[in-house]
Formats: sequence, structure tokens, C-alpha cells
Amino acid sequence: MSKEITLSSENKHVFQSSEEFRKDALISDPGIYQKAEDRLAFWEERASTLSWFKKWDTVLEWNPPFAKWFNGGKLNASYNCLDRHLAGPRADKNAIVFEGENGDTQMLTYKELHHEVSKFAGVLRSLGVKKGDVVTIYMPMIPEAVVAMLACSRIGAPHSVVFGGFSAEAIRDRINDAKSKIVITADAGYRRGKVLPLKENVDEALKGVAEIDKVIVVRRVGLDNAVQGERDVWYHELMKDAAADCPAEEMDAEDILFILYTSGTTGKPKGVVHTTGGYLTGVSTTHQYIFDLKENDVYWCTADIGWITGHSYLVYGPLANGATVFLFEGTPDYPAKDRYWELIEKYGVTILYTAPTAIRTFMKWGESYPQKRNLNSLRLLGTVGEPINPEAWLWYHKHIGGERCPIVDTWWQTETGMIMISALPGVTDMKPGSCSVPFPGVKAEILNRSGQPVQNGEVGFVAITEPWPAMLRTVYGDDKRYKDTYWGTWPDRYFAGDGAKIDEDGYFWIIGRVDDVINVSGHRIGTAEVESALVEHPAVAEAACIGKSHEVKGQAIAAFVTLREGVAAREDLVNELKNHVAAKIGAIAKPDEIHLTEELPKTRSGKIIRRILRDIAEGRAIGDTTTLADASAVEALQQIGKQ
Repeated sequence: MSKEITLSSENKHVFQSSEEFRKDALISDPGIYQKAEDRLAFWEERASTLSWFKKWDTVLEWNPPFAKWFNGGKLNASYNCLDRHLAGPRADKNAIVFEGENGDTQMLTYKELHHEVSKFAGVLRSLGVKKGDVVTIYMPMIPEAVVAMLACSRIGAPHSVVFGGFSAEAIRDRINDAKSKIVITADAGYRRGKVLPLKENVDEALKGVAEIDKVIVVRRVGLDNAVQGERDVWYHELMKDAAADCPAEEMDAEDILFILYTSGTTGKPKGVVHTTGGYLTGVSTTHQYIFDLKENDVYWCTADIGWITGHSYLVYGPLANGATVFLFEGTPDYPAKDRYWELIEKYGVTILYTAPTAIRTFMKWGESYPQKRNLNSLRLLGTVGEPINPEAWLWYHKHIGGERCPIVDTWWQTETGMIMISALPGVTDMKPGSCSVPFPGVKAEILNRSGQPVQNGEVGFVAITEPWPAMLRTVYGDDKRYKDTYWGTWPDRYFAGDGAKIDEDGYFWIIGRVDDVINVSGHRIGTAEVESALVEHPAVAEAACIGKSHEVKGQAIAAFVTLREGVAAREDLVNELKNHVAAKIGAIAKPDEIHLTEELPKTRSGKIIRRILRDIAEGRAIGDTTTLADASAVEALQQIGKQ
């Protein structure tokens, strides 16, 4: 049982992992932080746990803002995720346990996954894909998506995974920017009982692409007309007679492993570049230490492979560590709202890593759904994607973790590649709402605009002050954009774009994106702080706040609120919620407007699209909605905008 141990001025709840958990934890000695003060020695030791064809010449070459980690070393990501596990008992251990939305299942051992990846890597080579060629992947959450990623890395072809919810235009932009010649997709995918037209989207995208050699199509749904003409070819036909003999290419540590385009960009896509040696070192270390990985764990990261979390903590980190990864194609509410809990019970999931947005949705549905299932297999929980409000943390701890599971609240970004700030569950006390302290070997501070450290409790900006192994190396094809975006605020220090504060214990409290700060009469108020206050009210399931133009204040706070299941809207509730925020934060943070709504506009990965809320609040035409999970949510909100 996790133990509540003390009071804090920042948050009255402080939790410590149980004595039993700490006793068996992979990392139980707080001395690891002191040991990692010698950062280069720490990361060099961690790199040595990977399999290298040739050892590096230097640990770090740092010519700000360009880094080279383990330069001169040679290795291969696919080899580290597969081949090196085949000599021992892991060969017959499940690497992937898959369940589709319709209940179809597949298990792949490390030996079987290696076989499939080797075959497909040979297929790609036979189609003319060479080391350095970028391959675009646009697929549902099925095992072939993981096979495709590892096959690309096996032959040294950087992959560019495009989230399966993106539009044809978004696919086209990314293909053109990366100059891909090969696209891997599926005929279609499933989502909440509907068929998603993936190949149709690719066909539409390719109307604006000058040259694509091949489109490889996985048969997922069974649309026979998905393959047409000489350009298209079925995955299963290519694999039928393919040999499973494709040795891993020796890659330089600084060779590109993948490009991942950041979501929500406008204009020219921003392709974040991650390389091989440092990235693998960072994600394998953080995955092992933060999730306290044991040999018999069944690990479930609910992220889509189209996002960085899917790359780092669904594919490369877990497989490099020889974990059993649970892969799920569907959603938490189809066919019923206990689908996640049913799967945890069915497969004996021990580690769950999901998003605060999902947790708040579970809260809205109520605890009756998890209560129907046996969740006793769980021993560790994690959150990722945005700050988690204390109310959601405590609900997650009680109703999903049974008050026995530590929760690792992780802060990191597409650009950082790996988790940067998180508790180590066998060492660190946990404060609900705080991502705790920087990971060993990571140097982070909170600075003001001029680059000076702020006082405890004062809001500033997250800065990473020393290079780290999994850091992005550049923006694909645009070094100037890389320098201007990430290193233009302070010399030699990485600007994360997130506001935060540190408490008296050195714990980091992330406020949210800098652009998610509302300036009310000269007072800067973080949207996350207002949202957290709203969700603390017993009637509220979820809240999203935006800044709306105001002729006197400059900006006013507008909040969109969904109520918990079973709570009815009443006449005085809006005023009650406004006063609740004022009491929690202060009168300056009291929202001018609160709109009660059934749903908030979200991406299919569960992130609230605040841009749409701004458009509605300001009465503007709503922009691109192709990434929405449910378009009907916007239709209902538009009625609010007309009131």
C-alpha cells in the first residue's frame, strides 16, 4: 500500500511507495542522483548496456547547439531490440501481445518478431530502399506497424511515422518534406466500430506528390480494391516468399533513426530528427529505471505509434529492454467503457502508462467501470502528455492502482526523445500534480526570460541546461529553424516552451505551454492552473480554458467544462464554478465565461484541441478538424459560439 506521509505547502498529499515495492525496486538507492552528477560517466555506463558493433571514440562532442553522442560508435536499433535477445530465454518470451478492436489477438515472441522484421527488411531492400532513404509509415495500431519501424531501422532507412488520424494534406506535407519514395499503410483501420479509410487518404495525398516508387498495403479490414496499379502492392504477397535473412546494417551512432513531425504545426512541417546511439541509450535507461522493469512485467503504453511516446515507450525503449509489450488497436470506450480494465484483467497487465486526459475521462464515467474488473495485476502506473491535476492523480491512485501502485508522472517532449523529469518509484516521494525531479544525468532549471533562475514558487520557463543523449539533433533539412526555435531564447540552453515552478523540496510543477498562459490585466495565469481548480469541484469531469480577447483586460478566461456522469446541469452551477476558481486561485483567475458541454474537441490520442475552442470563443471560422476523434463534439460547441 502506498503511504501518505506528510504535508506540503504546495500540495497536502505526499506519497511514498510501499516498503515492499522499494525493497524490490530496480533503483532503490537515492545515491544514484549523486553518482549521475558525473553526467558523461553515467551515460557512458548506460550506453555500455547496449550491443555495439564498434565502441565510440568520444562520449559527447558539444558544439552548441549541435551534439554528437557516442561518436564513432556503431550499432543498430533493430539489432538491440531483437537479435541480442535471441541467445537466451527471451527468444521464446512474448515481445508483443496484441488485441484488435474486434477482439482478434496475436502473440509474437522475440524470435517470431525477429523473423518477421528480417523478412520485411529484406523486402524493403528488394524494392530499392537503401541506407538513408526515408520511409513513410501511416498505419493503425497493429503488429505490422512495429515490424515496419524495426525493419526500416534494420536497414538504416529512417522512418517517418504519420499518425493514423491525420488528413491526406498532412500526409502529403510530410512525404514531400522527407522526400519519401516508399509509403507503408493499411487498406483501412477500425475505430469505434467504424472503418477508417487509411489507403484512401494515402491515395488522395499522393495526388500532390511528384514521385513515389511503391505503396505497401497491409490487409487489415479486407478491402480488396485497396491495391490498384503497379505502384501498389500487398504486404502479405511480398512477405509470402521473402527470406528471413537480412543482417542488421552497422549504423553510426549519429545516423538518423527517425524523423517525427510535431503535431499541431502550421505551414511547413517541422521534422524532429533523432539519431541512433544516444536515443537508444536514453529511452532504454529511462524505460528501465522509471517503470522499474522486471522480466515478467506485461507493459502497456496506450500511446499511438504516431507520437513520440509510441516510438520511445511502446517500441524502442521496451523492446531494447526485452519487455513484453501489450499493443491495443481500439479505444477505452468500445464496445463498453470498461474496455481498458477488461484488457488489464485479461492479460495481467502490470504497468500502465497513459494520459491525464484519459484519466479525467475515466473519472467522468465513474469508478463503477474499473470496479467491475480485477486490476490486482497492476503494480505501477504512469502518466504522460500534459500536467496531471492532483484530483485526477488521486482518482487514478485510488480507483485504478488500488492505493498500492506508485504513479510516475513524466515530463518530456517529442524533441527531448526521452523522459526528462520523473519520480524513480523506488526512491522518490510522489506529490500529486508534480512530475517531481530531473532524471539522473539530466540538468533542468526554471529560468526567467533573461535566463536567471527564479525563486522557489515563482513561475518561469523550463530550461535544459546540459545536453542529453536522446536530444533532437536538428529540424530535418533546416538547421536554422532548429537553432531559432530551441536555442534562440538563451545561449547554449534548450528552451522547452513550458512554464513551471519549483517548490521548496526541488519538485517541478509544470504549468503548461507558454502559449497556454492567459494575460488578464497584466497578470499571467496558466490555463492548467485554472483547469485544475475547476476539476477539483465534485461536479466537474474535465475542463479546458482559453484566453478570449477582452477590450478592458486584454484577455479574459473562458472555460469549457464537462460534468461527471450522473451530474445534471443546474442554473446556479456556472456561478458556483466561477466562485470556486476565485476561492482556489484568486479573483483575477475567475473565468468570465463557463460553458457546460457534453464533450471537448480532442485528437484521437486524447489531447484537447484548444485552437478549436479559441475559434469558437472568438466567433471565428473553425480550422482543420481532421485530427478530431469525434467531429460531433465541435457541432455542439458551435451552438455555444452562437449564443
